[in-house]
Amino acid sequence: MRYIFLRYPNGRAKAVTLSYDDGCAADVRMAETVTKYGLKCTFNLNGDALHAPSFRITDEQVRALILDAGHEVAVHGYNHRAPGAVRATAGIRDVLDCRLNLEKRFGRIIRGMAYPDSGIRLFSNGSDPEGVKRYLRDLGIVYARTLGGDNADFCLPEDFLCWMPTAHHNNSALFDMVDRFLALDFTKIYSAGRYPRLFYLWGHSYEFDRADNWDVIERFGERMGGRDDIWYATNIEIYDYVTAFHSLVFSADESIVYNPTLKDLWLDVDGRSVFIASGETLHIQ
Repeated sequence: MRYIFLRYPNGRAKAVTLSYDDGCAADVRMAETVTKYGLKCTFNLNGDALHAPSFRITDEQVRALILDAGHEVAVHGYNHRAPGAVRATAGIRDVLDCRLNLEKRFGRIIRGMAYPDSGIRLFSNGSDPEGVKRYLRDLGIVYARTLGGDNADFCLPEDFLCWMPTAHHNNSALFDMVDRFLALDFTKIYSAGRYPRLFYLWGHSYEFDRADNWDVIERFGERMGGRDDIWYATNIEIYDYVTAFHSLVFSADESIVYNPTLKDLWLDVDGRSVFIASGETLHIQ
């Protein structure tokens, strides 16, 4: 029996993604900063009428600085309603109205989300986590970032509709986590522990203005950016790649693998890097 693990594009074992909320004017500086360091960020936006024009980033800036630069736009609730605190009909409307609004404004399919307010952890008014996740699936949402803890082991989510990030940028242990992540050496990790790792940073860009600590994201970019052993991806790119990996079809003895997806994929097979192209059937030696 083999140990077979996902590897990110070009055989990398590490990935980094960011997720920032509310579509505020400070997203302009945030987008420019993460682009400068080669990072990828998902910007979670509300309905265009929720915030005063002076607070929010403009659609023209979103197109030029976020979408054209390879970042992602995702749902954050048309009126920023916590799905756990409202009845299902209100939660459905807030998500659907936001998705419809963003797709109309930016002319693309939007499938991701960050839960507004309290994530998917506090519930009232008859709401429950499985009910929320059920209607998100029906609305075409494939992943949703939550909060309420730190994924300090850098694991990929078991449930993409309850995606726990690594840390908020104000976490006092942030750069200790960065050091641990960068120091990971997969040649020295025991075989069953060579699963891929993901560092997922989140926050609100206006927090940098309020705390006057833009140096935090600059330091993060300097440490994390521009590294050959890291894949920089948006939330949806990670979801799509991991989903494609889980679509691979193996023979019973794991000596043959078929890739039915449209994505080229990389695997780690007992410590050896293996590439399988889209549509390919591969005999693993």
